[in-house]
Amino acid sequence: MTAQRAKACPEQPLAELLGVSTGRGVPPLQNVTFSLRPGEAWLISGPNGGGKSTFLKLLRGELSPTQGKRSYFLGGQPRTSAVRAMKALALVSPEQEAFYLTRDWVQTVADVLLSGYSGDTLRLWEASPEAAARLAEVSAQVGLQALLERDFRTLSHGQRRRTLLGRALMPRPDALLLDEFTDGLSVTARGELRGVLESVAAKGVAVVLVTHRPEEAPQLAWKHAHIAAGKLIVDAPPPALPRRPAAFELTAPAQEKGRVLVQLEQAEVYRNGHHALGPITWTWREGQHWLVTGENGCGKSTLARLVAGEFHPALGGGVARPFLRRDLLSERQQHIGLLGAELAIRQRRDWSGREVIGSAFGGTEGFAHPLSAEQQEQVEGLAERLGAADLLSRSAETLSQGQLRRLLLGRALIHQPKLLIVDEGLDFLDVAARKEVLALLGEMMAGGTHLLVIAHREEDAPVGMTHHLKLEAGRVVGLFSTP
Repeated sequence: MTAQRAKACPEQPLAELLGVSTGRGVPPLQNVTFSLRPGEAWLISGPNGGGKSTFLKLLRGELSPTQGKRSYFLGGQPRTSAVRAMKALALVSPEQEAFYLTRDWVQTVADVLLSGYSGDTLRLWEASPEAAARLAEVSAQVGLQALLERDFRTLSHGQRRRTLLGRALMPRPDALLLDEFTDGLSVTARGELRGVLESVAAKGVAVVLVTHRPEEAPQLAWKHAHIAAGKLIVDAPPPALPRRPAAFELTAPAQEKGRVLVQLEQAEVYRNGHHALGPITWTWREGQHWLVTGENGCGKSTLARLVAGEFHPALGGGVARPFLRRDLLSERQQHIGLLGAELAIRQRRDWSGREVIGSAFGGTEGFAHPLSAEQQEQVEGLAERLGAADLLSRSAETLSQGQLRRLLLGRALIHQPKLLIVDEGLDFLDVAARKEVLALLGEMMAGGTHLLVIAHREEDAPVGMTHHLKLEAGRVVGLFSTP
């Protein structure tokens, strides 16, 4: 909605919930009353599994209420149907990202953006001149011009978030609903897209932001609400802003003499024909714990999957893992733990939490072997340590992103691996969960696990990191160690 339209009917809410409850969601939402008016900005906080993502689906119309009343005022008309709301209230969520990543056919960035223009899930038609003009406008607005012909599946996590924001903006929505939007974005990308959101909001578009990182929110006149245990409290106090830790002190690395764990020699990786990494030469030795940083699309996640053995170098490059007795898939799965965004997307949504963790024993993602009594005991003990014991019997499709992330960390840790690779592992976790995970990672390091953390925030790495690798455009541009 434009600023002119917002001024024309300021008293009418775009969407209104009156005493609404849902039958879905764990926990289900209960007796929710909420109004979203043109130009408003709402910041929604709350713990993992409290019902925040369910609330966004309910507000937009993806989920129907079981009691209470939901209504809209869109296009100058009162409405009870959510058909128009699905386009007028545009959503950016991890579930959308998962949908496009799991398709078996190519969807370019342009295809994804154009699908949003008509409100379709996929682009099923040729772009009209008006759609093409809007594509050019939005791609410039969110910085996607150079990526329009790229297969969405080859993008970095942050680039995918940027694309989904562009998709949401294509139909000129009345409101933007953003679910943990800043997770996966580099510092530069957060600054750029914060400016986009502030510009959009200045034109009268309402913004609803669900976040565990309020310090990264755009500078808007936020109203605050809090959701926990399925209950919404409006006009809640603003969430506390965390204190940032001191930055790592770094120096040029001295000559290292520890036993080599992983050696990359002129390694390059191509993904669906796109050059994603390299050539890179790098050594990971015993006693080293690495922090890897860089802008979105620089190759960080590709590096993680190369080290773990999910990707292989192009002809002419090499990867050696001399700490393994035999460098076979079964050996890598036993001794290298990996937690990343793609792993979460690949999980079967009908699995129980117990199957998500237990699948690590067979190294599977499409099915889970029956667990022995000893394996059951290991799973339950680790889930207890992760604060996820109550999730073991839950279906993965009922879990929040943060709850699923805890289970996937358990999957990566179940073998007590020699190497643990954590790729943006604290994304989607609430403040309490982040502290618990950081403490657990510190314990793993003290127990002999070597850690590689990929993060856009230094506070997302535990105390004790010894080395820092910085990537840019697929190449190493900095190697440092802590004094």
